[in-house]
Amino acid sequence: MALPNKPMGELKAVRDPEVDEREVDILIVGGGMAACGTAFEIKKWAGDKKILLCDKAAMERSGAVAQGLSAINTYIGDNTPDDYVRMVRNDLMGLVREDLIFDLGCHVDDSVHLFEEWGLPVWKKTDEGKNLDGKKGQKMGTLKSGATPVRTGKWQIMINGESYKRIVAEAAKLALGEDNIIERCFIVELLLDANEENRIAGAVGFSTRENKVYIIKANTMMVACGGAVNIYQPRSVGEGKGRAWYPVWNAGSTYTMCMKVGAELSMMENRFTPARFKDGYGPVGAWFLLFKAKTLNGLGEAFAGSDAAKAELEKYAPYGTAAITPTCLRNHLMLFEMKEGRGPIIMDTVTALAELGKTMDKKELKHLESEAWEDFLDMTCGQANLWCATNTEPEKKNSEVMPTEPYLLGSHSGCCGLWTSGPDFDWVPDAYKLKYKDKVYNRMTTVNGLFTSGDGVGCSGHKFSSGSHAEGRIAAKSMARFVRDNADFTPTLKQSNEELVDLVYKPVRTFLDNQGFSTHVDFNPNYIKPNGMMYRLMKATHEYGAGTATYYQTTSKMLEVVMDLLQTMREDCEKLAAGDLHELMRAWEIEHRIWTVESHLRHIQYRKETRYPGFYYQADYPGQDDENWFCFVNSKYDPAKKEWDVFKKEYIKIIPD
Repeated sequence: MALPNKPMGELKAVRDPEVDEREVDILIVGGGMAACGTAFEIKKWAGDKKILLCDKAAMERSGAVAQGLSAINTYIGDNTPDDYVRMVRNDLMGLVREDLIFDLGCHVDDSVHLFEEWGLPVWKKTDEGKNLDGKKGQKMGTLKSGATPVRTGKWQIMINGESYKRIVAEAAKLALGEDNIIERCFIVELLLDANEENRIAGAVGFSTRENKVYIIKANTMMVACGGAVNIYQPRSVGEGKGRAWYPVWNAGSTYTMCMKVGAELSMMENRFTPARFKDGYGPVGAWFLLFKAKTLNGLGEAFAGSDAAKAELEKYAPYGTAAITPTCLRNHLMLFEMKEGRGPIIMDTVTALAELGKTMDKKELKHLESEAWEDFLDMTCGQANLWCATNTEPEKKNSEVMPTEPYLLGSHSGCCGLWTSGPDFDWVPDAYKLKYKDKVYNRMTTVNGLFTSGDGVGCSGHKFSSGSHAEGRIAAKSMARFVRDNADFTPTLKQSNEELVDLVYKPVRTFLDNQGFSTHVDFNPNYIKPNGMMYRLMKATHEYGAGTATYYQTTSKMLEVVMDLLQTMREDCEKLAAGDLHELMRAWEIEHRIWTVESHLRHIQYRKETRYPGFYYQADYPGQDDENWFCFVNSKYDPAKKEWDVFKKEYIKIIPD
């Protein structure tokens, strides 16, 4: 059960917290869609093994689906897994792990059918082609029984999803058992085994509601804590400070914790820079796909189909000339228009709703207008508030669209993450299989016993919510087999309990030792608060790391500058200070963010081309260089030597065009 916040503010941190030691067979770190998938599936296969899930938040509202969704973006239905691979490959400019994507495409629909079984309302089509949302759609039957969903595109289906995460979390909790779940527990470091090289053995973290440190030994572990946000300065500052598209609690913990124990990363250069309704970050997918809205430039021109746009896209053939333009190139066209002085970019909501309304009666038209608002109320309430504050009625007034600041993630239209094993099938290349004691374990990282899913798995974007849940279930089966195969393993930690408490509570002790040196608690010559470090990080990436300040452009020299700044920041993190548990959480989040964005920029620095125009531009190496760079870029941090290695990894095509 999630512990409530203290009624009089955050709980003050103490020098010597309580220590809670656990030893389990399987540890699940995270509480989002992927972790819920693992939690739901694991007991079917693990039997009487001890299982524990640790979530930094409360599972009902943690992860990227916390506020809700208006659509499930990955549902195969009448399509094929082969076509799913082709779609993802095209959108990510040709470089993906096709084994992972095909594997997911074979299983994702089963998770969607479960969501509906658990009570998620899915929109259905009537025999006459009308849309039925909410409970009305139930009379058409279930997706599993053959009912036709309301498609907004080839892969997306509409839902009433304001309670989506609560529904999925409830099923996970019932399956796993509340006694096997610790909420408000922030795992901050993974721990290698003392006796066996490159073998996961445990993790350490702390409660965000009590002065307590958790030290957990485990035979195997799945880490799925989402991607990374607030690694770049958001466009919204001042009154809108902190508003972002991706959930602000996602701090890159998946990537940092795994890389620090030596797990190999892949495609960390592949960031996601989505185009969203300006200032409110409201979603645009339903407007493009369901409402058939078009974007216009500041001159009122539908620029995407212009001769200038076609000429620009031809530079990036075959992806730019494909039937579906990749996400990054759609962004590129917007940026192209703005740089040419033809901004801002406008979503023509007025025309879209007017065209749809021509075939509707007054009641249907009113319902359509409510759907336009509900798209935000399901996902981004702040955008609906902004429309109200600016007197924006979408049927009467258009809204501006703007590319956001960059994010790192592996489940949406981005595919950075960890290099993992594919399934053990004969059609999967050996180079894509990771073995431990001659056995292949699907979704295991290069650290033995350490698994990931969702945003953690690299090279396989476009999983979204349903795919993340399904991938968590795939990982669960592999983890259960791993535990059975290695039942005689006894995890042994290198560090003592005292050393681990020192590590986790160091910011607290730094604060307590030095708080009397100044008259203001936030300004002190002997420490820095996490809020100050956050601004330092955002300023550096914003100006030198291809942030919005430079239209997402960087250079080799700018990357040298930002890498030097990050090195200084990591040194200064030794002086982070936290006076309460909330600040301790923020201190560890900024630590994770700095490591994550450093890996991102190291990858951009290594790849001598611009593979994803519209997401970022390496000005010294404009355009794509398929001859030299049609490959994955991977990296590995050596925890013993404390050194980075960045290198190429072969791309292998499996599914034909």
